[in-house]
Amino acid sequence: MGNRNVQGIDQHPVTGQIWSTEHGPLGGDELNVLKLGHNYGWPVISYGIDYDGKPITDLTEKDGMDQPVKYWKPSPALSALEFYRGDLFPKWKHQAFVGALVFQEIKRLKLAGETVEEEEILLKGYGRVRDIKTGPEGAIYVLLNEPDQVVRLTPR
Repeated sequence: MGNRNVQGIDQHPVTGQIWSTEHGPLGGDELNVLKLGHNYGWPVISYGIDYDGKPITDLTEKDGMDQPVKYWKPSPALSALEFYRGDLFPKWKHQAFVGALVFQEIKRLKLAGETVEEEEILLKGYGRVRDIKTGPEGAIYVLLNEPDQVVRLTPR
C-alpha cells in the first residue's frame, strides 16, 4: 500500500528482503524495503510536489506509514535496482546499484541493515539508465537509452 510508481525491485541476496526504487512526483524518489502489510504513504505523505508546482500534501510522515530508507530531492528519476552478486568487484558484493533516467547515472549504495551508509555515483552522462544486471562472469551490464546501448562494466 502507498507506493506511487515502483521502477526497480530486487531481493537482497543475504537477508531475503525485497527492496524497491520508486518515482516520486517532482522530488521525493524513494528507496524502500517492502514489507507485508506496510503502508508507504502515497499520496498521504510525500517529499515531493506535483508537476504543476502545487503541493500534493503538507505531510512527510504520519503514524502507521513507513518512511523511505532514502529519498532524493531533486528526483533523479530512479529506475532499475540490482544487488551485486558477482565476484569481479569483491568490495561491492551485495551492495545495491540504482539507475537514474533524468540524471543519467548509476548510484552504488552501501547498506548497513536498512540504512544507506554510503552513496557513490559510478557512471554518469552516458544515457538514461533503464536496467542493471550482474552477468554470470560478474561483470555489471547496463541497458541505456538515448543512446540505445548496453555497457559492460569490468575492473580495469
